[in-house]
Amino acid sequence: MSVRLYVGNLPKESVEREKLQALFADEGDTITTKVIKDRKTGKCRGFAFVTVPSDELADQFIEKYNGQSFMENPIKIEKALPRSKGGKEEGEEAEGPESSVETPEKVERPTPKPTTAAPRKSSGGGGGGGKKRKAERGGNNAPKVTGDGDALQPDPRWANELAKLKEMLAAQATNP
Repeated sequence: MSVRLYVGNLPKESVEREKLQALFADEGDTITTKVIKDRKTGKCRGFAFVTVPSDELADQFIEKYNGQSFMENPIKIEKALPRSKGGKEEGEEAEGPESSVETPEKVERPTPKPTTAAPRKSSGGGGGGGKKRKAERGGNNAPKVTGDGDALQPDPRWANELAKLKEMLAAQATNP
């Protein structure tokens, strides 16, 4: 199983894959490198990825090359973390190892609760009113009305963040 390594602290100028590959020439043809570049400027974004064939070789690679100088910068090498879901294309990734490896994972989503909405009126097919109708049916981020009628539930994707914000507001209200 191949292991992807994050190579950071690269210079933000024109870094070519061949130059980086030459630094790792002692490892032979078993490794591959990919320098991440800005789409608009074509300059290096300050990081790259190296793929090695096994976990043992990855550990040896990190021990051997971490901190070594490349174009007058000490490079940082560590195992790349799995890429976050909803990630961007490889050339658009955020800087850092936390968004570097694409791993297909099955994500369990919560089962949506049944909602009750006000009866809709026919718009007569004319223009406008689209936003109003979306709001009437709940919209994407609107609170959900459960079968109880009165209990409002926040969107489960943002419930934790909402709870944190409520705590912060409550703390600010008690501290004059």
